[in-house]
Amino acid sequence: MLAVHLENGIVSTQQTPVPQREPGFALLRMLVGGICNTDLELQRGYYGFSGTPGHEFVAEVVEAETRELVGKRVAGEINLCCTCCDWCRRGLGRHCPNRTVLGIVRHPGAFEEFFTLPERNLRVLADDLPTERAVFLEPLAAACEILDQVRITAGERVAVLGDGKLGLLIAMRLAAEGYEVHQFGRHREKLAIAERAGVATEIPEELPKAEFDWVVDATGSAEGLRAAVAMTRPRGTVIMKSTVHGGVTLDMAPVIVNEISLVGSRCGRFEAAMPWIGNPAIRLEEMLSDRFALAKAPTAFARAAERGVLKVLLMG
Repeated sequence: MLAVHLENGIVSTQQTPVPQREPGFALLRMLVGGICNTDLELQRGYYGFSGTPGHEFVAEVVEAETRELVGKRVAGEINLCCTCCDWCRRGLGRHCPNRTVLGIVRHPGAFEEFFTLPERNLRVLADDLPTERAVFLEPLAAACEILDQVRITAGERVAVLGDGKLGLLIAMRLAAEGYEVHQFGRHREKLAIAERAGVATEIPEELPKAEFDWVVDATGSAEGLRAAVAMTRPRGTVIMKSTVHGGVTLDMAPVIVNEISLVGSRCGRFEAAMPWIGNPAIRLEEMLSDRFALAKAPTAFARAAERGVLKVLLMG
C-alpha cells in the first residue's frame, strides 16, 4: 500500500505492507486526511518525528471485531490510552502516561491507504454529513476543548489571536456560543471567513494592551504567547492553543504581577464537537484551500506550508 513518510524534514511516499489488525482494533481505509499545523511542526522537527504522520481523517472501516462497524464512515480520537491507569479511570485518557498518539507519538498516522485504530476511538459519522466537513472533526474538537476547560460568562468579550485554521475554528465556535469574539490576524481573506460567521476582526498596526479578560493564543508562533499576555487584563486568562517546535521565551513578571492565568489547551472530546460539525455557522467549506491525491503528499505539504493557505486535504 502507499504511505506518506516523514523523516529529517523530507516528505516522501513509499510502498509498505498493509498493517495487521490487533485485537480490539479496526482496519481503516483512508478517504480524506487533513494536513494541520502540527504536521508541519513535525516536519520542522517537533518530537523528533520519523514515520507516517496524519491525525485528521475520515476513513471507511474495512475490518473490525464489531461487525456493525464494517463499511461505516468514521473519524477517530487520536490518543490511544491504556484504559487502566488513574488518568484513564478519570476519563482523561488524553493525558494517559502510557498513551501513543496517531501520527504523532509511536503510532503510524492516517496518511496511508490503510491504518489501524482501537474501535473505542472511532466515531461513526452521519450519512448526510459531507466527508470534507467531517475531516474537520478533530480540530473542531480542539476548539471546543476551550469551553470544557474554562467557564466564560455568556456574552463576554473574548480575543482570538491568530487567523490560521485553528484560530478561525475557535473564533467561529465561540461566536456560535454567543460570545463577543474579536479576532486579530494578518490576512484579510482569512478573517473574512470569521466575519461572515459574526466575528469582529481586525488587522491591527498595534495589538491592544490589557483589554481582554479572555485571550486565546492560536498564532502557532513563539511571539503569540507574549502578545496574548500583553493583551490580557489583570486576573484575566490566556488559553494557549499554539503548538510550537522549540522553546518559547516569556517574561513571567507581567504574568505574576498581573495574576494572569495561563491555561494549556490541546485536543478535545469528539462528543463536544459532534453537535457542531454539521452546523452551517461553522463555515468549514470556506476553509478548504486545496486537495491532492495521496501520491502527491510532498506537493501537498509544500502547499500547506505556503503563507495564507488554510486546509489542504489528501484524498485517498
